[in-house]
Amino acid sequence: MPSFDVVSELDWHEVSNAVDQANREITTRYDFKGVKASFEIKDKSSVVMQAEAEPQLRQLSDILNQKLVNRGIDLKSLEKEDIEKGNMRVSQAVKMKEGIEAAEAKKIVKMIKDSKIKVQAQIQGDQLRVTGKKRDDLQQVMTLLRGADLSQPVQFNNFRD
Repeated sequence: MPSFDVVSELDWHEVSNAVDQANREITTRYDFKGVKASFEIKDKSSVVMQAEAEPQLRQLSDILNQKLVNRGIDLKSLEKEDIEKGNMRVSQAVKMKEGIEAAEAKKIVKMIKDSKIKVQAQIQGDQLRVTGKKRDDLQQVMTLLRGADLSQPVQFNNFRD
């Protein structure tokens, strides 16, 4: 029986490349001359931005977003946390979301059932498995999910005929 998995994954190699590019851009920009500002990846789950003032932190956020988009990372997978102030510095962590959360998975399953396409969708941890009798039905589900307004980017892998 044909099936595929719906997942939400990040290419961490591309994320680290984007962070490296952003760090290089900071060193060449005139508005960051003499300013201690940086990006740092923490525990393969977030990127920490550090600067001396909040306006600079907003500029760092714009630079990071631009570099991530250029590298093909969807900005829906970012979740900005609160700004932390202290010791003449400000920092902000940007959490990278991976895996489909339970509430989002239930929303996707309901969306698939409401579409009346003859497939079954089941939640398996942080991913969904969609099975059906026809390959065309599975492709309809893929098209449906690509066009849906989801809170996380989704990819399709492990397609089996």
